[in-house]
Amino acid sequence: MTMIKNITNVRGIKCWGAHTGVKSMRRDLAIIYSEVPAAAAAVFTQNKVRAEPVEISERNINTNHRAQVIVCNAGNANACTGEQGRLGAEAMMKVTAEMLNIPEEDVIIASTGLIGEPFPTEDVVNGIRNNIHKLSDEAKAGSFVANAILTTDTFAKEGFVGFEHDGIQINMGGIAKGSGMIHPNMATMLAFVVTDLNIENKLLDKTLRYCVDRSFNMITVDGDTSTNDMVAIMANGMADNTKIKSESDPGYIIFREKLLELLTHLAKLIVSDGEGASKFIEYKVTKARTEETARKLVRAISDSTLVKTAMFGRDPNWGRIVAACGNAGINFNYRKVNLFLGDQEKMVQVLEKGKPLDFDKNYIKKLLRESQIRVHLEVNNGKESGMGWGSDLTTDYVLFNSVYTT
Repeated sequence: MTMIKNITNVRGIKCWGAHTGVKSMRRDLAIIYSEVPAAAAAVFTQNKVRAEPVEISERNINTNHRAQVIVCNAGNANACTGEQGRLGAEAMMKVTAEMLNIPEEDVIIASTGLIGEPFPTEDVVNGIRNNIHKLSDEAKAGSFVANAILTTDTFAKEGFVGFEHDGIQINMGGIAKGSGMIHPNMATMLAFVVTDLNIENKLLDKTLRYCVDRSFNMITVDGDTSTNDMVAIMANGMADNTKIKSESDPGYIIFREKLLELLTHLAKLIVSDGEGASKFIEYKVTKARTEETARKLVRAISDSTLVKTAMFGRDPNWGRIVAACGNAGINFNYRKVNLFLGDQEKMVQVLEKGKPLDFDKNYIKKLLRESQIRVHLEVNNGKESGMGWGSDLTTDYVLFNSVYTT
């Protein structure tokens, strides 16, 4: 993963991050613009309570699977805001389209911040008017826009990958935000990706969904999904490669691999910034009957409150892990499984084909003191695997979220 470059290294992409006053001390408006209309795809929150920008952006994406700009405000989620919020979201879309002289349906809008607060329409709209002329392809603009979408995050989350197709360098960059309300099947997170690849719209949509299922949908911090979640991608084709139209195209597999690499990188950054978290935990399930089975087991383990608290307390209580597997909604025979616990360097087997092994609890407690922990489960009834990432559940998390608005 190359971290020196950012989204401004993608052909035809300009952006800006600005302070409009919605947040007192930080940038709170992000604009990402493609000089030409781009193939676009997006996935949205599965929460039944959906923010106003989610409704508008999904409608626009479904109109023609095309977009030319993403605009996002931070500091206010514009969720549960009624008619006032709906009009505010539409105003964001309309002023952006007007200032850029593009169709309204080519605008993707997003919001993040407090739920249920009246939407500061005037501040956001004036911010868009006052900053669109600053759009730039300079590296600093990419840094500004990555910082402008943050809420409780402690650092900006960026990534960039490059690969060759048709003898042409293809560029792809992305930014993300999120640190709390993170849960499989999307959470309080946003991610925006841009690439200069030329690819057919419907294939782009299919690929995004494939990669999100194996990246953002495999992370968890606290088990809560939010109202505003969105992952969006624009592919403007300015690399001028022969358009990728099918999964059999020689360039398709490498594109999918690189998109998954980028989204996984951003997903891991979100987990590593989990509110109050002291540990980054990698969960791996192997030798499962199907990939979906493996991913369900990963999600069951990583979302278990008892597993998270055990990791926080450095407690090698492997019974909680096995018990969580029994809640995964699949056929699970613990008598066949092997289980390993450890850090990035060493793993200790604690279970062999369902039988407890003698192990040095103090030694494992020492391994679990590390900031990066691994849990590996072998199901032993197939050849498929799945991987996910999560954090521990700490007293700091409880304290932070008990006074979030006050």
